[in-house]
Amino acid sequence: MNDPKRHPSASGPVERPVLPWHSRFDLVSVTSVVLVAAVVGALVTIDGPRRDVDVLGNLVRFVGYFLPPDPSALGPALGGLVETVQIALIATAAAVAVSLPLGVAASRNLSPRPLVLATRLLLNVVRTIPSLLWALIGVVLVGTNPVAGVIGLAAYSVGYLAKFTSDALEAADVRVPRSLTRAGASHVAAFRHALWPQVRATAWSHALWMLEYNVRSASIVGYVGAGGIGTWLHTYQEFGQWERFATVLLVILVVVTVLDLLGEAVRARLGGRARG
Repeated sequence: MNDPKRHPSASGPVERPVLPWHSRFDLVSVTSVVLVAAVVGALVTIDGPRRDVDVLGNLVRFVGYFLPPDPSALGPALGGLVETVQIALIATAAAVAVSLPLGVAASRNLSPRPLVLATRLLLNVVRTIPSLLWALIGVVLVGTNPVAGVIGLAAYSVGYLAKFTSDALEAADVRVPRSLTRAGASHVAAFRHALWPQVRATAWSHALWMLEYNVRSASIVGYVGAGGIGTWLHTYQEFGQWERFATVLLVILVVVTVLDLLGEAVRARLGGRARG
C-alpha cells in the first residue's frame, strides 16, 4: 500500500518540508527587529533630568502664561498671516517649476545613470538642511525680508517635490511615450501626452501637501528675520507677552486647519478623476 505521507495526491496528511530557522527572516523582519532594538536601546541610554521634576506642575504653569489670549494682537497677526501665505504661495510655485525637470533627471527609467546619481545626491543634500536653516541662508543672501523666506522655503521644497516626482515617474508606464518617440514624436510631446497624464494627479497632490507645509513653516521662519507671522511670534516671545503669543498661535491653527480640510477635498477630487 502506498504511504500517504509520501504522496501529496493521497487523501491523508502531507508531510511538509521543515525550513531552516534563518529562512524565516526576510529583509522586513530583520529591519523590524533592528528598529525595535534601536528604540529599546535609546530608551535605556538617553539622558533624562538629573533632579526631581514636577512635570505636571510645570505644564500647568506654562499653559497659564498663554491664558487668556490677548485680542489686541489679532490685527498684527492677520497682517503677518497675509505675508505668510504670500511667502508660502510663491515658494511652492517656484519649487514646483524647478522640481519637475529635477524629478525627470532623478528618474532611473528616464535618465542616464550618471545624471540620476548626481541629481539624487543633490536632492539628498537639499533635504538634509532644515527649512529654518535654509531661511537663514536666505537672510544671509538678501537680508531680513520676506524674500529670504521665499528663498529658504523654495529651496527646501525642491528637495522633497523633486523626490516625489521622480518616484511617481518611475512608477509610470514608459512604454507608450517611448513608442511615440520611436514614431517620430518629440520627447516633450511624448512626456506631455503619454507620461504626464499618468502622474498629474499625484504631482498636484504633492504640491498641495507642500503648500500646507510651507504655510506652517512660513509661520516660523520669522524667527530668523525671513518675514511672515513668525516675526510676531518672535517679538512676543522676546518680551514675554505670552497672551499675545497665544493669539498668534490660534490664528495659525485656524489657517492650518482650513488648509488641511481644503487640501483633503482637492486631493479626493483629483484621486477620483485619476481613477475615472
